[in-house]
Amino acid sequence: MIVGIGVDVVLVTRFEHQLRRTPALRQRLFVPAERELNTRSLAARFAAKEAVAKALGAPAGMNWQHAQVVMDSAGAPHVEVSGTVAQVAESKGVKRWHLSLSHDGDVATAMVIAEG
Repeated sequence: MIVGIGVDVVLVTRFEHQLRRTPALRQRLFVPAERELNTRSLAARFAAKEAVAKALGAPAGMNWQHAQVVMDSAGAPHVEVSGTVAQVAESKGVKRWHLSLSHDGDVATAMVIAEG
């Protein structure tokens, strides 16, 4: 059963500008393992975090660092949740996450399906 679907699109140059303008944003949004990635990858991960929030109904109080994009051994991305995001997901019956990331030119896109 699908619990929720989330989609987000990020303009890479705009996101890069935000990161330069507000240096603390990198630490607030990303876990240490994500922070060293290039801007395109960070934009896609931010889109994924937004898509996770949308799939959960965008409840207040979720910590951005509690949703992380990790790559499996084959290089496919997947979502790992902890803390505040895991609590909301559990309360909604989410058992599994599906994630698709895409980059094209100046656009990074993520789609998330929360499955119960």
